[in-house]
Amino acid sequence: MLVVDRYLEDYASGEVRRTLGRTITETDVVLHAGQTGDFFPHHMDENWCVNEAGLGGRIAHGTLIIAIAVGMTAGDVNPQAMSYGYDRIRFVKPVFLGDTITVEAEVIAIADHPRRPELGRVDEQVRVTNQHGDVVLSLVHLYVVNKRGDRE
Repeated sequence: MLVVDRYLEDYASGEVRRTLGRTITETDVVLHAGQTGDFFPHHMDENWCVNEAGLGGRIAHGTLIIAIAVGMTAGDVNPQAMSYGYDRIRFVKPVFLGDTITVEAEVIAIADHPRRPELGRVDEQVRVTNQHGDVVLSLVHLYVVNKRGDRE
């Protein structure tokens, strides 16, 4: 991991980052259930998922997939940017234990901050796909980013 300064002026609309895959495991789901208190049978009870709900197996928590996907896109540290939040979060398809996800993040908007002239905002469309190429999660990650201004 590197520390790389990227100011608002260094971003380009359409810029894309892609990750390698990561398989969702039993351990991931059990740890997340313990951390959140979400022990719903959708995540914890294989028999219920198959025989009662018709899901075909246990599914990972949506919030787990968000956390893992965002973490997968966190490469270099940029002291000039900070996460501002997430918009338009959609759990498009379930992620089953044993599925392998990959993440693509595309810069879709670059704008001035509406109240602070020294800052800007960068929005990334994040798409998470499974091993079959199906989109399982979609969200927009918002960043607040320093402008270069007179810094250099």
